[in-house]
Parts: sequence; structure tokens; C-alpha cells
Amino acid sequence: MTKRRRPWLNASILAGALALVAGACFSSADDAEPAADFDGFGDSAATTVAPSNDRQASEPPQPGSDADFGNGGIAVPVVNQVTTVDRDIVFRAELVVGVADVASASAEATRIIESMGGIVFGQQSTGGPQARSVLTFKVLPEDFQAALAALGSVGEVRTQNISADDVTERVVDLESRIRTAAASVERLRALLENATDIKTITDVERELLDRETTLETLRGQLRTIQDQVALATIVVTLTEALADPGIAVEITAYPGHEDAGLSCPGDPDLEVEEGAAVTLCFEVINGGDTPLTSLAVTDTVLDIELDDLIVVFGDPTATLEPGQSVELAAEIFVARDLRTRTRVEATPVNDVGEPVTARTVAETTTFFVFAADPGGLPGFSDGLGASWNLLTTIWGLGVVGAGSIIPFLWLILVAWLVVRWRRRRHDPSADANGTSTIQAAGE
Repeated sequence: MTKRRRPWLNASILAGALALVAGACFSSADDAEPAADFDGFGDSAATTVAPSNDRQASEPPQPGSDADFGNGGIAVPVVNQVTTVDRDIVFRAELVVGVADVASASAEATRIIESMGGIVFGQQSTGGPQARSVLTFKVLPEDFQAALAALGSVGEVRTQNISADDVTERVVDLESRIRTAAASVERLRALLENATDIKTITDVERELLDRETTLETLRGQLRTIQDQVALATIVVTLTEALADPGIAVEITAYPGHEDAGLSCPGDPDLEVEEGAAVTLCFEVINGGDTPLTSLAVTDTVLDIELDDLIVVFGDPTATLEPGQSVELAAEIFVARDLRTRTRVEATPVNDVGEPVTARTVAETTTFFVFAADPGGLPGFSDGLGASWNLLTTIWGLGVVGAGSIIPFLWLILVAWLVVRWRRRRHDPSADANGTSTIQAAGE
């Protein structure tokens, strides 16, 4: 019995010993400090910067949740920050915010970032009627989302672009190339110390200079990426909320007067018979960012104003908010090819209805309506009209010809007298015959 149990007992003892050895190995590996990697100059090689534990304490919003970007902000989820400790992430955001006062909003945005420990990395401002300020901020990655929300509250967020780029592979590649370049530099330096002839020294120095230049370039690229990882970048463009008023008018047309403009909009190109009824459609659009009032519509070709137009939808006397439009119509008859010249004007106002100083908006648009000859055989009235037109044309041409000839009649008389005198001078017989004829006639 005892002999049969010994193989099982020996196997159990061996398995236990192996487990203890393996546990000791893993424990020593975990407790060991990571060895610092030194290049040939004795400097510690750059290592991957791991996000701190503070980043994990700031939990990002769950995917699909709405982030608050302030008054009128765009409700879309912010890119979730990657909290994996062994990844290098570059966070960047670009925002365009409309504000009432660019100068005060710039100061407020700067104060918000500085209160979070961030820095103003750059600023570019322009004044005038369209004030604008572009601010570049640097903040810690764990403050990235909070900074976006705070900056969005300064005004109305119009556009935003947020990105998170994983550059871990780029960092690892640069570190590997730096180690390789540093080792190559050290080998060349050792070779240079042992060189004796001039040609070898010259060749080695030239090659060493190239390798050192490459090494410093790689180190600079690594420092740039590490700086981008260490601090997130936010570029904020502040513009005046009422800085870009605009108005536009689109003209279409359709044949007939039956529905008082209810078929508007019509066709962008229209061809009708001469004398046909046509309805013109005018859609006036507020294409800017500022409310508009005191709408005026005029057309010098059609000789019409706003009061002459039919209101299809909207209220042309009310405030036209950004993006809104009104549809108007005019009923006309087209006797020949027609080219309209329509002008729309409006006054920009602020949030309380006061006119914006030194701002007006206007646009002039043309529209073509082609009138075609209806065709068919001419009638009696057509023939009578054509004959009368021909007679009138002939009479006009005769009057013009007579008026052109009368001032030159004296020249014709003078020319006739000169010709007669020359004939008598060169033909004496003509004078004698003439005298005989006169005497005979006297007898």
C-alpha cells in the first residue's frame, strides 16, 4: 500500500514547489523598479508620459450624453478622454462663440482658463465694426472637458470641433530611433578618438555631425509631442453676435393669376406668350445672424413697392429673425421680354429691437421672363396694321430724304449754269445759231 502511494505524494510535493517558485518570481518582477535607460551622453532617455491618477478621478460623460456648452451651445457629446495609463493622447478643440462684446468676452475667457491653472498660449484680436478675437489656451488634460463647458458659457457656441489623437506609437517609435541614433553617435565618437590619419578623421567628423543632427531632430520631435500630450489645446474664436447681418431675395415665376401667389415658389426660368398673365414670387430671406426690421421691396422696371405685393406667408412688417423668410407675389402681364430689377432693404436690430449702429443690408436681383410670339396666320387687322406701318415708314423716309436734299439745291443750280456756260464758250456756232433763231423768231 505504501509503495503505491509514493508516486502521487512525490508529484504533489513537486507541484507545490513549482508554484512557490513561480509566485516568488512574479512577486520580485512586480516589486522591481523599472531601470532607467541612458543614452551615450549619460542623460536619461525620454519615456512615455503616463496620465496621472487624477485623470481617472475626473470621469468623462458617458457616450451619448449631452454636454452643456453654455447659452445656445450645440448639444453634442464631448470626445471621451482615454484614461488608459499606458497611452499618450493629444486633446484639441476649436470653438467659435458669438458674444455681445468681444473685448469683455476675451477677458472673461482668459479669467476662466487662468482659474483652472491653464495658460494663454496666443491671442489675435481685430476691432472695427466686425470685432474678432482668436484665443489659444493650454490646460491639463483632466481639465479639458470642464474648460470647454466654461468657455461655451461665455456666449453662443456656433461651431465646435473636438479631437483626441492617440500618439503612443509615434512616441515609442521616436524613443527607439533616439536610442539607436545615440548609440551610433557614441560609436563614431569612440572611432574618432582612435583615428590617426587626416582622411579618416575628416570622414568620421562629417558622419558624426550628420548623426548628431539627426539625434537632436528626433529629440525635438519627441519633446513637441510630449508637450502636446502634457497640455490640451483649446482654440476659441470670439465674434460679435450681431456682426454679420445679411439679406437675400430669390425670384421665381409661374403663369396665371388664379391663386393669388399660393403656388409660390414658381420656376426659376419662365417663357410665356406675349400678353400672358404671370405671377412673380419674391422670397426674402434673412441670411445673416442679426434680426431685421423695416423691410422694403422695390422694382424700378415693374414700378412696384412692398405695398403693391401680395403677402403669401410671413409678416413683412414684423421682425425677421435669422434664417426666417417671407414670401411675396406680384401679378403682371408680359407684353414682351421682361427683365426685372428688384431691390430689398432692411435695418439690422439688436436683441432689444434697437437699430445696429452704422449697419444696413440690401441686395438687388434680376429675373428674366421671355415672351414668345404666339404664331398662327395673320388676320385683317394684322395686315392693316402692317400696311399702315409700311406707309408710315415710307413717308418718314421721304421726309428725311427731302430734308436732306433741300439745303443742297443751290449747288445743283450753280452746277447747271456752269455746264451751260462752258458749252457756249467752246461752241460759237451754237451762239450764232442761237442768235439767228432769236432774230427769225422776232421777224
